[in-house]
Amino acid sequence: MKKLFLGLLMSVALVSFTSQADTSAVVAALQSANADKVASYFDTIIDLSLPGKDEIKNIGKNQATITLKSFFEENGVKGFELTNHRESGTTMYMAGKLQARSRPFNITILLKNKEGKHWITSIRIN
Repeated sequence: MKKLFLGLLMSVALVSFTSQADTSAVVAALQSANADKVASYFDTIIDLSLPGKDEIKNIGKNQATITLKSFFEENGVKGFELTNHRESGTTMYMAGKLQARSRPFNITILLKNKEGKHWITSIRIN
């Protein structure tokens, strides 16, 4: 019984640590305003919504990377502040503010756990 309880406790701790590591890496990529680093956490297909543009559903990783990089460059994104973070089952939600040249943008990111790692499946910027 003790071994079962210890094993369960270690599994929960490992999942929690993996989630925190994924979150920290995504936050660090956003804080450095590096769209390529952010894109390294994209799932193979994501949903992307940018200000003044129609939402793009099921966009491929490469096209999403190009689109996000273009948005960062056009708006002079220079940092990020995490304002909220939640996790429920295999889904993680992060919200914050992107600091940009002209004004801050709200950003919401949805991540899903696949094979022990969280992958970005949706980004909404407004």
